[in-house]
Amino acid sequence: MPLDFNYAHPEALVSTQWVVEHLDDPSLCIVESNEDILLYDTGHLKGALHIDWRRDLQDPLVRDYIQPKDFAALCSSHGITPETTVVFYGDKSNWWACYALWVFRLFGHTKVKIMNGGRDKWILEGRTLVRDLPQREPAHYPVPLVRLDDEIRAFYEDAWSQSQKKQPLVDVRSPGEFSGEITHMPEYPQEGVLRGGHIPGAHSVPWKRAVNPDGTFKSAQELHHIYQQSLGLKPNDPLIAYCRIGERSSHTWFVLTYLLGFLHVRNYDGSWTEWGNRVRAPIERL
Repeated sequence: MPLDFNYAHPEALVSTQWVVEHLDDPSLCIVESNEDILLYDTGHLKGALHIDWRRDLQDPLVRDYIQPKDFAALCSSHGITPETTVVFYGDKSNWWACYALWVFRLFGHTKVKIMNGGRDKWILEGRTLVRDLPQREPAHYPVPLVRLDDEIRAFYEDAWSQSQKKQPLVDVRSPGEFSGEITHMPEYPQEGVLRGGHIPGAHSVPWKRAVNPDGTFKSAQELHHIYQQSLGLKPNDPLIAYCRIGERSSHTWFVLTYLLGFLHVRNYDGSWTEWGNRVRAPIERL
């Protein structure tokens, strides 16, 4: 199926065939980022780098992301410069690919794309995987002056303020998590959250509603119906998306920002693992 050019930013989404045709493009860097960090070693796209969402993007001692100097060092070691277009893909319908893309955007890297359908679609189409590790020459990535925490990231205080002001909050977890019936994703182990439910006033829009059975994104018209017609959200609305640790909500952040063109979307990466354990944080249940 061809990509939908009615997306607000169709250039941010590329097909598997487009990637095949650009595998040897020196202006690109293809990055695989998965929930299952062992998948990359079993086979990956030719030339693709592996970025581990936990090891490479998280501070090892502080519950936070790496600092700008560490991001610059990571990119430099992989031959990425600010002019490099980074194409992300991964497992789980691109949850972690969108998460890695969002973190790159957090540091101001603008040239980013997602391979539609991710790793599973590539494999389903019988395309080649390799085990050879790419050899990229190191480059110089200047240390970003700031991290865009205020622009595209939300913290507890922001989500609480959004709730009090009755501004849009989108809970992208499963219906059972939203209702409080369960405190973890279906088929996943309990992750230590003490209370189930959702942030008061949040809308329940599971991330999965935005994708087709093969993991590709739904059409612009379908996405418009889900988020704008059904919920009444407007592109200028200040909006915060959340899930459990920010991975599924990164997927929704990508949908709202790049495919629908919303201008003020923030991802609350602390999400329910923070809110559900925080003393005096109010919750709602169905």
